[in-house]
Amino acid sequence: MKVGKRIRHLQRYREIAVAFVRNGFGYVVNELGFPETFPFLRQGERRDIHKKSIGERIRLLLEDLGPTFVKLGQIASTRPDLLPADVISELVRLQDKVPAFTYEEAVGIIEEELGSPVSEVFAHFPRIPIAAASIGQVYRAALQDGTDVAVKVQRPHIQQMIETDLDILAELARLAESRLEWARNYRVRDVVEEITKALHAELDYTTEARQAEKFIAQCQQLEGVCVPHVYWDYTTRRVLTMEFLMGIKLSDREQLDKEGHSRTGIARKFAQIIFHQILIEGLFHGDPHPGNVLVLPDGTLALLDFGLVGRLSPEMKRQFATFVIALRNQSTNGVIRAISNMGIVPDEADLNALRVDVDEMREKYYETPLSRVSLGEAVNDLFTLAFRHRIRIPSEMTVLGKTLLTMEGVVVALDPSFSVFEVAEPYGRRLFRERLDPRNLVKKAIEEAPEFLDMLTEMPSGIRNIAAAMRKGKFKLEMNVPELGSFLKKMDMISNKLSFSIVLLSFSIVLVGLIIGASLASPDTVLWNLPVHEIGFVIAIIMLSWLLYSFFRSGRF
Repeated sequence: MKVGKRIRHLQRYREIAVAFVRNGFGYVVNELGFPETFPFLRQGERRDIHKKSIGERIRLLLEDLGPTFVKLGQIASTRPDLLPADVISELVRLQDKVPAFTYEEAVGIIEEELGSPVSEVFAHFPRIPIAAASIGQVYRAALQDGTDVAVKVQRPHIQQMIETDLDILAELARLAESRLEWARNYRVRDVVEEITKALHAELDYTTEARQAEKFIAQCQQLEGVCVPHVYWDYTTRRVLTMEFLMGIKLSDREQLDKEGHSRTGIARKFAQIIFHQILIEGLFHGDPHPGNVLVLPDGTLALLDFGLVGRLSPEMKRQFATFVIALRNQSTNGVIRAISNMGIVPDEADLNALRVDVDEMREKYYETPLSRVSLGEAVNDLFTLAFRHRIRIPSEMTVLGKTLLTMEGVVVALDPSFSVFEVAEPYGRRLFRERLDPRNLVKKAIEEAPEFLDMLTEMPSGIRNIAAAMRKGKFKLEMNVPELGSFLKKMDMISNKLSFSIVLLSFSIVLVGLIIGASLASPDTVLWNLPVHEIGFVIAIIMLSWLLYSFFRSGRF
């Protein structure tokens, strides 16, 4: 590592340590060994910080640490399977508290990226941005032909800052897993790796542009929805130029009413778009909050900002449908099977407790009219269950959960009487029919045929290898039976109790024999002048005591 990079890391480590202490997490600093690294760290806590909840303190900590950690919190807010609900509710409130960078810096980045003076590229480029965030800021400009465009410009040096923070996060995750049990349980390093991939994608505006074009293709199959056009001649990794669309945000209900738009119609159209993306296309907007959806003058819905996009494989779509169907059919086994297939159930999971929790969840939705069922609440219940039992849900499913919750919140705000399930049901039936369609079954069989043929081809050699290993005595068989440990422990306790009973019976027989022998023998009878009866009695007592001690010491009695 270069000297300059080492110095930046050391300075950033100290800033992180100070922020932890300032927000009431000094004990984490101690557990991670920071005082040994920074012996002169002396920074007081915020006033009354311990009166705030853990979630609020985490939010304040992330805001103190800047853009990378704000993004980290925003991404983590989509993982209710990893964090409790009270922390998630605070993370969704995270704000990008960053000032806009200067006009001169923005112009410098544009000219460096596009290789031409701003005056040659744009007929008009304003000095003031219309929006500023942690990664970049947006300007409303005009091309030389007069076309209105939205130009997103990345912050100066933001990539270097984020890379430094990500390096430190990776090191802190490694350190946490080596020292803290909860960090190992939740595989913090895997979470940091997932966040790193998400941030790298956001730092490359060409990725967002490509994703926008995929949604443009989707819009050709739907009516009443559009996505702004991408101008590739003026788009690079650090500059994104798209068509500028003027409309009303979904959150501005008063203006929607004033312009004569039907809120119920907008809610239905918005829900149809999202469900089509999720259940038909398998590619959906990951953050459809009201600010990212505009109502154009003709009633068309325009989707904006494709930095976060969700994807569902055909298999994951089937498992999600299985979960919903099993929940509605009150099938505990079906729900557990869907959860197992969607996530990773740890070996140490208590399957009995999981079954009890699933029973409670399905009872909640049994024989409940669709109009009174909240799809977002059902998905949230699934993630709460996953968090409780340490089940890792894939990131694609958590983005789905965030999208459904956001969509349902927007729809209910537009029309409180609107039922999301009424819109979802036709798509669910279509997905179920496609799953049973003979043509799809044949297509799946054809796709899997090469793999099946490879398996058949390799089977003879595999059998020969197993037979050879068995002949050499090197064949090793491992079996993993759920709850086998508790079953063997109970069997061990039963056998110990049985052994204890046998020992007591034997001791009783020996004792009775000694008593009868003593009563039948003459008073002066001795064997080589030794008191045989007394010695036998003492030996029996010692043996009994030793056996009892062994039983109780084993802890399996």
